[in-house]
Amino acid sequence: MKFTSSLLAFALASVVSAHAADPIIVKLWPKGAEEPAGFKAEPEKSEKKQDGIERTSHVSDPTITVYRPEKPNGTAVLVCPGGGYNILASEHEGTMVCDFFVKKGVTAILLKYRVPRRDPQDPSKYPLQDAQRAMGIIRHRAAEWSINPERIGILGFSAGGHLTVMTTLHPNERTYTQDPALDKEDVTPNFSIPVYPAYLVTKEETFKLLPEIAVTKKSPPMCLIHAHDDKGATSASASALLYLEYKKLDLPAELHIYTKGGHGFGMKTKNEPVDQWLVRVGEWMTSMGWMGEKESTQK
Repeated sequence: MKFTSSLLAFALASVVSAHAADPIIVKLWPKGAEEPAGFKAEPEKSEKKQDGIERTSHVSDPTITVYRPEKPNGTAVLVCPGGGYNILASEHEGTMVCDFFVKKGVTAILLKYRVPRRDPQDPSKYPLQDAQRAMGIIRHRAAEWSINPERIGILGFSAGGHLTVMTTLHPNERTYTQDPALDKEDVTPNFSIPVYPAYLVTKEETFKLLPEIAVTKKSPPMCLIHAHDDKGATSASASALLYLEYKKLDLPAELHIYTKGGHGFGMKTKNEPVDQWLVRVGEWMTSMGWMGEKESTQK
């Protein structure tokens, strides 16, 4: 498939909805999420400051919002915004990404997971519960939402990229009480797209993956996006190292590291090649047969 200039412009800047119907909002924990002892919830709020970034904070009632395309191709992507596990960058790493996928016929599902951090020692614990539950609900309702249950992927940015990796590599290690009506025994994503994932390495050892970042022969295909000038705990070395773990096991993987882009670019326009990262993701998904156009790319 050839990506036209109009599609590229849409990927970079468009926020125009292409939904066939109103978005569907589903609570992940109808009876309330299990919280650590002593945790006190504050009212959720969303605000946009002078930097133009929309921030959603104090999430205690996590949800998924399902954006359905007019002509669904059967593929779905669970989108996980970043924000250091303290807030959610819910627009340029959330709704704008969903708009791109919906335009391509992919059902986009925005995850609003719990923030801020509940457990300083394991900041992804409760967000991971939310992602695991979300994957279960999506598989339960796949037919209703015109989704092929074998074509459900996950994409996330920064902390949401870390959450994407953890959901990919530890999908069935539950730390919550499961509900058969909402959870599935296996919620492994069918493909994974970490975008500048954080916390796979430490600030001190950027060339060594943390022990929990362990790839197995059952790990699903992965496409990694990063910028070379990203540093510290979000260093591009993390994505390179994770790609090499995939390569060692000869698992399907793709890696894009752009010279410039820094951290947190999401759907911002940088006027650099990194602006095309989502186009590259679309090409990868097409090559893997998840966009309904695999045959045409091989002619």
